[in-house]
Amino acid sequence: MQVETKIKLDRFKPRDYQLPVIRAIEQDGCKRALLCWSRRSGKDHTALFIALRQMLKRVCTVFYLFPTAKQARIAIWDGINSDGQRIIDYIPQELIANKNDTEMKIRLVNGSVLQFLGSTDVDRVRGTACYVAIFSEYATQDPQAWSVLRPALAQNDGIALFCSTPFGKNHFWDLHQLSVSSDKWYSSTLNVDDTGHIPQDLLDDERREMSEDLFQQEYYVSFNAGVEGAFYAKYLNKMKLNNQITDVPYEVGFPVHTAWDLGVNDSTCIIFYQVICQTIRFIDYYTSSDRGLEHYANVLRNKEYVYANHMAPFDIAVVELGTGMSRLEKARSFGINFLTVPCLPVIEGIEAVRSTLGKIWIDEKKCSKLIKAMEFYRKEWDAKLKRYRDRPLHDWASDGCDSLRYLCLSLNRCSPSTSPEELEKRYREAMYGSSEQMPKFFR
Repeated sequence: MQVETKIKLDRFKPRDYQLPVIRAIEQDGCKRALLCWSRRSGKDHTALFIALRQMLKRVCTVFYLFPTAKQARIAIWDGINSDGQRIIDYIPQELIANKNDTEMKIRLVNGSVLQFLGSTDVDRVRGTACYVAIFSEYATQDPQAWSVLRPALAQNDGIALFCSTPFGKNHFWDLHQLSVSSDKWYSSTLNVDDTGHIPQDLLDDERREMSEDLFQQEYYVSFNAGVEGAFYAKYLNKMKLNNQITDVPYEVGFPVHTAWDLGVNDSTCIIFYQVICQTIRFIDYYTSSDRGLEHYANVLRNKEYVYANHMAPFDIAVVELGTGMSRLEKARSFGINFLTVPCLPVIEGIEAVRSTLGKIWIDEKKCSKLIKAMEFYRKEWDAKLKRYRDRPLHDWASDGCDSLRYLCLSLNRCSPSTSPEELEKRYREAMYGSSEQMPKFFR
């Protein structure tokens, strides 16, 4: 064993229950590992320990992902442990060639690189070769991050480590089920009683200060606890019991409508649905990012459907300063004639969704990404007031749920006769109030 590696062992001092995953990766050659451990059990310490040892064994790149870059900075880059020591200082200074605080990147003297990222920023490193990818708090990450890094890991025969507590039966639940049933994965599920890392009196204090659902989720790693602050989770559970999430085939005799959330810096999401009698049937779903309208027009053409209405958010009628055209006009040039959804408060749209879900049937396979987004869509947490705000958290799940919101708002409220000029005027007034308050280039 190299001297540097011994230094790591002295610095980290792994607990007994943390050793098996280290052995599985280092001695058994395991390339995929999942740790479903309770809060404060040292998941990130263990993952960082594993990553650094790999960086000393070979010259390689490690991407360490949190749900957001801000979380990565708070938890690791600027994080301090219970002993008052900076977590990043577990890496001995004599092994570090340089640090980049802006990019949260460390280069070791042997050339290996460790970079901390948010899953929402993973496109920055798309196509980059890496040997180790660590997904911290994976249950609250954008699951597309794994899809982005997976090819590079496969090419390099690299290592992927997923660490999290549960967050309902979302994408982490799916991966957990895969890991426990596959002999190619190392899977470990440990609750607070298994690890014994928190004294009972402190655990009792924690229980008094949070809801029972959250306590069971965080300390007893329960996947059955409801997602805290979720808008649609209980409605989805009812839909599953009513068999509304099932195989929903395309009915040839009825037209297909689409509802869009058009992303600029986010994903574009499209729901394909049919209205038959009193039911609304979601037969397909598509999402992508960093694509132009022409790409999505081709997606529509390549499907077998006969289309009727295409619904888009109100601001599609806004003229872009660079081109002098609106996306509404651009879409028309590609053969998509959008109708627009009224500009209404988000919470009103959420209520429209809740009141409509009883009439909706969703195809379980083709709309699986939308279903996951609906399960995960939740309120924003106010850390200062210690309560949830009424507005939704903007993350990977919000894009798909925005298209759902536009769909439900458009069922009764869309006016196809409104001209693009009138829509433009309404948008400006909604954004800036009277014409006197508008920027000059909008008047």
